[in-house]
Parts: sequence; structure tokens; C-alpha cells
Amino acid sequence: MTGTQLHELTALEQAAAVRDRTVSPVELVEAALARVEALDAGLGGFVTVTPERALAAAADAEARALRGGDLPPLLGVPTAIKDLNNTAGVRTTFGSAVYADFVPGFDDAVVTKLAAAGTVSLGKTNTPEFGFPCYTDNDVAGPARCPWDPTRLAGGSSGGAAVAVAAGMLPFAQGSDGGGSIRIPASINGLFGIKPTRGRVSNAPLGSDVTGLGTNGPLARTVRDAAAMLDAMAGPVPGDTTWAPPLPPGETFLGCADRPVGRLRIGRALEFPLPGAVLEPEVAAALDDAARLLESLGHEVVDVPGGLISPEVLGAFERVWALSGATLAVPAGRVGELRPLTRELRARGLALSAQAAMEALNALRNFSRRYVQATDGFDVLLAPVTTMTPRPLGWFDADGDGAADFARQERYAAFTALYNVTGQPAVSVPLHWTADGLPIGTMLVGRPADEATLIALAAQLEEARPWAHRHPPGWHADA
Repeated sequence: MTGTQLHELTALEQAAAVRDRTVSPVELVEAALARVEALDAGLGGFVTVTPERALAAAADAEARALRGGDLPPLLGVPTAIKDLNNTAGVRTTFGSAVYADFVPGFDDAVVTKLAAAGTVSLGKTNTPEFGFPCYTDNDVAGPARCPWDPTRLAGGSSGGAAVAVAAGMLPFAQGSDGGGSIRIPASINGLFGIKPTRGRVSNAPLGSDVTGLGTNGPLARTVRDAAAMLDAMAGPVPGDTTWAPPLPPGETFLGCADRPVGRLRIGRALEFPLPGAVLEPEVAAALDDAARLLESLGHEVVDVPGGLISPEVLGAFERVWALSGATLAVPAGRVGELRPLTRELRARGLALSAQAAMEALNALRNFSRRYVQATDGFDVLLAPVTTMTPRPLGWFDADGDGAADFARQERYAAFTALYNVTGQPAVSVPLHWTADGLPIGTMLVGRPADEATLIALAAQLEEARPWAHRHPPGWHADA
């Protein structure tokens, strides 16, 4: 197979080709590296590329494939790790100039799990500084650009991962999501992304941040590829403070993609915690289109009653989000090197009293309980991912005002953050493209720990309205 042909294979097709020896892991990795070299300079998907390490790992995978026996499910399949996750011996910048030369001595648990599943990492994907913004730009690698229109931001904070998958550099990639950071770039780049339920994927060894908002998850071009990656990531590590109940013995998330869905009661959740915010017409059209498609498949779609979200919830979320800024390990003499948004959030977090911080955390936990109970009559919730179409480069931060940047992000992305607060699993499904060819994803939210229903429903939608054949400009370019 040629390199152009190889990048068109799904992750599961690549794994199958390795097992039946029609392609080798070295061929897969060489083809992926060639596409990174050819395309990434104009897109900003990667912060660091590690070709020597990747080719050595591919050679080891090839030797293992030749030996045969019980092989890992994703042996030899190229992927990459978000630059917020520690990788032993590989530069990990967290998207910050302050950490531009940092090389950790250990792997995060999700990195270890993906390697154990047989995947081969090509390096570290682009992310904004410490993952705070819902767009990807930083002082280390610059912006991640949407392959469908490189004048627009690719979203964040897993923007680099989404770019690499959408452009065909990788079949799937690991991301993380603390306020929409998988779902937003999945929506912008025409991908399927899963934010797992809280505790499904371990945040070891350093543990979750104090807020409990963030989790790791997959971005992929197909539902089955994302489900297979979630299978590889999932599971607790001893000492985790939170964990989700496992699937029944013998079941997998990949298997859920072939499970009958049945008729679901789906609640359209349009209540927004920010007064005055409205959906752009294209986003509203995408949501209505998704609702009609769900109804055509036999599901019941009804509106979720209002009054579940008070304005105080937004203020509590703002304070809790700022707590992450307060815990950043930044030498006092280098605070000035942080970007304006990071400095703003860090200052807000440090200004909080212990009482105010605890009150904000408690307010979100009490809200979460009420919200999950109030929506328990629905099998799935339907909501927008963002309020607007993909934003131009510089739209959030061109004025250098961190507070204004944060306010723009709240208007753009508050629907997603709600389900980081509740901890429910949520996905972005690429069902709609605008008249000028920009993807708009739709968010589906499951009951706590019920990724299975979301994957089954997403697979039904994918069958009814396939999207994997849709590619951005440059997809067919020779690498």
C-alpha cells in the first residue's frame, strides 16, 4: 500500500492489516510521519514530533506481530499524546513558554494504557497554555488551524489532536476535556469525540485537579475507532479518588457500537447560564436538523423544562475554573511569561479565600445532583456544542485582555462545561456542514456512566448519515 492509501484506513482497519500482515507497523508510522511533515507546518497540529522514538516503537510492534500469539488490539496504529499529558523522556510543554524545555520522567496513566494497547505515539499535539482556553494557540507552537478553513481556529484545548486526525495525519488521537476540550475541536473539525464519564479514565499518577472537571478521551473519524480507543484508555488505577463502574464482563465500548438502540427519550437542553446568549442561525439549524434525524430514526425528542440553571451556577463555575489557575506551578520570576488569559485566571484563583473556594465547589456539586435528578427521565440529552460557527484566528484574544478573552469563551462554549460539572459522559457527533463547508457538531449527553448508550446511538446516526467520507482540503495530497 502507498502512504496515501494508508492514511485513508480507519484505526481498526490499520490494526487488522497489521494482524493479517498486509501492512507493517513501520509502514503505518512512516506514512503518518510523512503526512505530518507535509501538512503540519500549515496547520499546527503538533508541538513536538518524535520520529526516532516512533519508528523504534513501530519496529518493536512489527517484531511482535511477526511472533504472533495474543496481540494487543491496536498494535502498530499511529496516534499522538496531547501536550498536557506527561510523557517520560519527551518534551511536555503544557502549551506554555514557561515549560518549553520541560521533560518529565514518567508517563501519565493514559499514556501507559495506550502503549499497552499497541498504539505508537508520533509525539505531542498542540494545546493552549495549561489547557485553559476553548481554542488552541500558544507561545510555543502558535495556533492550531482548522483544516477545513485554516483562517479559523481549530478549537481547544485538544485542538492539535483534532487537526492531526481531521487532516489524516493520524487515524485517532488522545485528548482531554475539562470544559468542552474534546467536544469543541471535534465539532469544529468534523470528528467524533467522547468526553467519558467522570472516573472512567484514570488521571493518575498525579490525580485529578482539585475541580474534578477534567478527563481524558478519544477523538476519531469514526464511532468505532473512538470506542476502541476508549476501551484502551478506560479503567481505574489503584489510588484513584473517583472511578466509574466497569462494563459487564465480556462487554466492550467497541461492542456497544453494534448494540441495538431501541426507542430513546431524548431531551433537547437549550437552557443557557449566560443571559443574552443566543445560537447563531447555522448552529440552530444544525441542532434542529439533528433533532429531526433522531425523530426519523424513531426516537422521541422533547424539550427539557427550563429553570434548572440559575445565574449563580455560572459564577460558581468561574471561581472553580480559576482554582486551577491558582494551583499552577509557575516560578514567581516567570509569571510575566504567561499569556494574558492564564495570568487573569491565576490572579482570580489566588484572590479567592478558602471559604469562597469551598462554597463554589459545594455549589457546583449541589447543582450537579439537582440537574442529574431533574433530567433522569431522559435517556439522552441533545444540545449544541458551541453557540457560534468556528471562530477566526485572533477572535478571542487579539486585544490582549485576559478578562475579555474569558468572557468571549463563556458566550461561545458554556453548553459543554455544564456536563463537566455534572460528570456525565458526552459526545460530539459531526452531522452538519454549513453552506461554506464548515463542520458543526451536535452534543449528545448520557446518564452518568452510560457511555454505552451514547456510542450505540452515535453509531446509529453514523449509519443513517455517514460522515467519514467527508474530508477537508489537502486530504488527498501526496505525503
